[in-house]
Amino acid sequence: MIGLISATAAGAAARDRLAAAWPGRAVVYEGPVRAAVHRAFAECEQLVCFLATGAVVRLLAPLLSDKSADPGVVCVDEAGRHAVALLGGHAGGANALAEAVAEVLDATPVVTTATDAAGLLGLDMLGLPVEGDVAGVSRAMLDGAPVELRADALWPLPALPPNVAPGSTLPDPADAAVLHITDRVVESGARRAVVRPASLAVGVGASRGAPVDEVVGLVHDALREAGLSPLSIAELVTVDAKADEPGIVAAAARLGVPLRTYAAEALARVEVPNPSGAPLAAVGTPSVAEAAALVEGGELLVPKRKSTPPPGSEGRAAMATCAVVRRAPRGRLAVVGLGPGARDLLTPRAREELRRASVLVGLDQYVDQIRDLLRPGTTVLESGLGAEEERARTAVAEAREGRAVALIGSGDAGVYAMASPALAEAGADIDVVGVPGVTAALAAAAVLGAPLGHDHVSISLSDLHTPWEVIERRVRAAAEADIVVTFYNPRSRGRAWQLPEALSILAEHRDPATPVGVVRNASRPDESARVTSLAALDPAAVDMMTVVTVGNTATRQIAGRMVTPRGYRWQSAAGTGEGGR
Repeated sequence: MIGLISATAAGAAARDRLAAAWPGRAVVYEGPVRAAVHRAFAECEQLVCFLATGAVVRLLAPLLSDKSADPGVVCVDEAGRHAVALLGGHAGGANALAEAVAEVLDATPVVTTATDAAGLLGLDMLGLPVEGDVAGVSRAMLDGAPVELRADALWPLPALPPNVAPGSTLPDPADAAVLHITDRVVESGARRAVVRPASLAVGVGASRGAPVDEVVGLVHDALREAGLSPLSIAELVTVDAKADEPGIVAAAARLGVPLRTYAAEALARVEVPNPSGAPLAAVGTPSVAEAAALVEGGELLVPKRKSTPPPGSEGRAAMATCAVVRRAPRGRLAVVGLGPGARDLLTPRAREELRRASVLVGLDQYVDQIRDLLRPGTTVLESGLGAEEERARTAVAEAREGRAVALIGSGDAGVYAMASPALAEAGADIDVVGVPGVTAALAAAAVLGAPLGHDHVSISLSDLHTPWEVIERRVRAAAEADIVVTFYNPRSRGRAWQLPEALSILAEHRDPATPVGVVRNASRPDESARVTSLAALDPAAVDMMTVVTVGNTATRQIAGRMVTPRGYRWQSAAGTGEGGR
């Protein structure tokens, strides 16, 4: 929840805009400011104060306890010009909150944490536990000083700055700060930080009524003796029959990890070094702990071991077993649609994925559009026109190495763009995320008016990948069905006849006066648009940067705009500009 506090009428007006934009998330605190701030600080995860920063500092100072627990706080000035992350920039999410506030209020976000100001990745913003001298290593990263990277495996993390590199590539690694990415217990000290990847699956089995202390103690003992950190536990895993065993459920909660269960039949198929007849008789599989840990694959680090009964229980049999497996990292491929080209039509989610990637793959001219949004240290793999399949293979190969990859395309990456070749190449061995974007058809339609108000279809006139016979059949079907048609790739110097041919097919079923919208470079600085008719359109004025939208029999030109009614009942009134909704 986000608490909103204001002291003046101007502040209250801006406060209410935020409350309206975030229904269900924002809570307005009325009354005296001091009491409101104190209540919100105790009850909310984040605060937005429409007060002077000095006043907020004085009000919050007695309440502060620890940066990992304190709420994130943003201050907005009286004129609503700036949203300042005052407290909890990373842990409290104030930096992200300042940007969200600024977006609603059309203000300028001000982040004060050094890494964010420099565009670098904050180690405490990875979404993973981090230990050690985080401030010292972060300082070295910011100063451009050498930081030795010691990673057990390649994890799909955002880009690290160029001064963070393996010791073998540093001129004098002995003087470097050290950043470990490991699940192992390593040496600590000044200018040494450790990021804990979620790499360990801990399989557990337990007799009915096993105490939670015995289960947790067993897990900690197993990890300690193997030199592994409990902060790298990804999940506790067991058999379905133990999904509600209180000791196991409570152990997962105490360790702060999810509990995942598998069917006994699935576990029985897993080869393990230490099968037993007892679990086979009890739950239908010869192994619970080892099989559950190994069922998704990985390296068995700790074979099955039994718990030690607590003091006072001498002579009682062990009631819990566990095994530990290290799972290999899974690479991540984000297929990102950049929209039609205008920066303000690039979605926030697309921005986040660009910042999350350590590798960017894309067409060179699209890379140039968003290069300034990438984190320092991002590897950019760009190529020219006509290399779509090569880019798709490159992106998937980089993800299979364990990296976080962003593959970019214009518009929506799933519409005549990179998602199809990439997903045809990708298997189940990597994680794939799709990020939608504003398509050229939608951008052009917004410029023209409302040509897509009823059923519509997009057809590419490029026969580089599709035989013309297939394209012609689709155009004819759209013409006969009276569907609005948007033509992509309508005409190039080497393909001049397809657009006239497609228009002639539509003309067999539509009046010569049918409105046609022609938009070139939609949303870009050199955008041009006009509405003409099916009979008057000159194909020679169209190129590959143009989107052509042909209306249906109900489409009309009203006040210079192209409008397709939502239903055919509006057709009779549309010509006069009356009726409709």
